[in-house]
Amino acid sequence: MLESRAEQACPIAPVVDIVFSRWTTPILWTLNEYGVQRFVELQRNIGNITPKVLTQRLRQLERDGLVVRTYYPEVPPRVEYEISDLGRSLAPLFASLAVWARDHLPAVEKARQTFDTVETTTATR
Repeated sequence: MLESRAEQACPIAPVVDIVFSRWTTPILWTLNEYGVQRFVELQRNIGNITPKVLTQRLRQLERDGLVVRTYYPEVPPRVEYEISDLGRSLAPLFASLAVWARDHLPAVEKARQTFDTVETTTATR
């Protein structure tokens, strides 16, 4: 497989595309925290995600091997989702990001406020 220039410049770009796509992180985090869940439980635990988007993201995560979908041929049919071992292997990454967020998001917010104040002042001149 030929690497693109972006992948050569940043070899983690493909991982970032997989793991940090919109809604992927909340889905994986929720499945890791709460375990096996049905679609409606997962949607409720995540919050503002639409059923269409949740379905699309779950399919992609299943394709990527990060989520396991189990279908039970009952009446009515039952489907459960769980994080795979591969998906669970991302837990240390998420834990590191949680620590970073705790330690650094206040500084990010302060920088944003400073920037916005300067931009507002500059724009009114």
